[in-house]
Order: sequence, then C-alpha cells, then structure tokens
Amino acid sequence: MRRKALAGLPEIARPTEVTTRDARSLSAALFARLRELEEGTPEHAYVRNTLVELNLSLVKFAARRFRDHAEPTEDVIQVGTIGLIKAINRFDPDRDIEFTAFALPTIVGEMKRFFRDSTWAVRVPRGLQELRIELARTTDCLEQRLGHRPSRGELAAQMQLTEERVAEGERAANGYVARSLDTPVTDDDTDAQGLAERHLAASEPSYDLVEDFESLKPLIARLCARDRLILSLRFGEELTQAQIGERLRVSQMHISRLLKRILDELRAGLVDDGPTASEATPARRAG
Repeated sequence: MRRKALAGLPEIARPTEVTTRDARSLSAALFARLRELEEGTPEHAYVRNTLVELNLSLVKFAARRFRDHAEPTEDVIQVGTIGLIKAINRFDPDRDIEFTAFALPTIVGEMKRFFRDSTWAVRVPRGLQELRIELARTTDCLEQRLGHRPSRGELAAQMQLTEERVAEGERAANGYVARSLDTPVTDDDTDAQGLAERHLAASEPSYDLVEDFESLKPLIARLCARDRLILSLRFGEELTQAQIGERLRVSQMHISRLLKRILDELRAGLVDDGPTASEATPARRAG
C-alpha cells in the first residue's frame, strides 16, 4: 500500500526527524501526489498523514508563542495539529505561496480559538466573546486617538452598535477571569471594573517581539559579515535594495537574491528552533 501511495517517491522512515529544508521539498512532492489520489482511500490517508508528520515542527514552533498560558503544552500541540491538518486539506500547490507561510496562520488561529473557548472562567456565548475582543481593540484605538478612555457612547458610535450592546460586551468581559471572594478589598474599590483594572494582569504584545528577537540572535550570529551588513542596512538603516546595491557596488537584483536567501535561512532556522548557544558562539568569533 505504501509503494502504491507514494508512486515512486522515496519512503520516509522517520518524517519527524527530517530537516526543514528536506521537509519543504518532500512536502511539495507529496502535495502533488495527494492531488492525484482519491480522498477517502488508504493511499490518500497515508500521504496526508506523512505530510502531517513532516510539518509537525510548524506546530511546535507556533506553540512556543503560548508558553505563558496555563494549559499543558501537549494540549496546545494537539490543537495546533488539527490546524495543520486543516491547512493541508486546504492548501493549493498551484498558488504561488509556500506551505509554511500558508499553514502557520491556520495553526496559530486554531490555538487562539482553543484559548478563547476553553479558558473563560464563566461560559460565555461565542458572539459575546468576539464582541469583548473587538471592544478591547476599539477601546485601545480610541484612547490613543482621543487622549482619554472612551465613553460607552463613543465606543458605540465607533463600532456602529447601540450603547446597550456595548454594555453587554463590557459585562461579558467580567466572565474571562474569576477572582477569589477572599481577595482583600480596600476602601477605594468602589466598582468591579476599577477593581479588575487594578488587580488583573494584561497581555503585553511586545513580549512576542522580544521572544522573536531572542530566537533570531543566534541565527544572525551564524551569518557571514556581508549578510549581517545587508540585514543591518535593510532593516536597521531602512535603505532600499537599490541603495544597498550602490553602497556594496552590486546590482539591485543581486541584493534582492541575497536578501531572499538570508531571510529563507532565518525562517528555516526559526522553524527548526534555531541553534543552541554553544553552536552559535564559534560562528560569532569567526565572523
């Protein structure tokens, strides 16, 4: 059955141990083969399962974003695997996009839905959960624009909702986190909203950037001096490819190819979880 399913493609003994670069090329061949097979057959299931195992590193990479959540990592990976399967089912090899770029948003979205649906202290309808998220986003935007915390009327006008609907979303937010009745309350705790603002932690979006930067450090250290200079000129000094080419006395097309290669290497390194500190140190001294 395996030989019939693969139709001449090499059989992969341990798909989860394949390197990222090999996984990409093998996935492209397997996607082409998957289209030729009839859905529901054992051969189709075998090829699809092989694709899942080949790309499990994408799920593990995405799960690292949610390490600060209380849910077990195994549960997050299981949910992310469902997203990976959905991405495999929906992927069209004829589109000019890599499977990695296509699959990651689907995997991360599946994980976010898992947290949204399973981590509320009080069960709240999904419509109100989504309203609560949109309400928080709109509140932040208006607060920056107006210079003060927006009123319920300002929020209603911006979101094109009634004030009653906005109030319903504000009440739904109280179901996201439960607080103990034994929590000390001071004299100035006049309302629940003020109490929550003082005691409940808020998510900091910049933490994801810090994690990404830390993951990139050893990968950039492995690059040669010229590649690091190109990255610095492009993303540090924000020069165009043509300006970089003039400074390095090469064509803009050559800079474009170099940038593509460099970024592909960094993406592959991130998916592979990057080198260890001990691996990166000799390369840094050599550069």
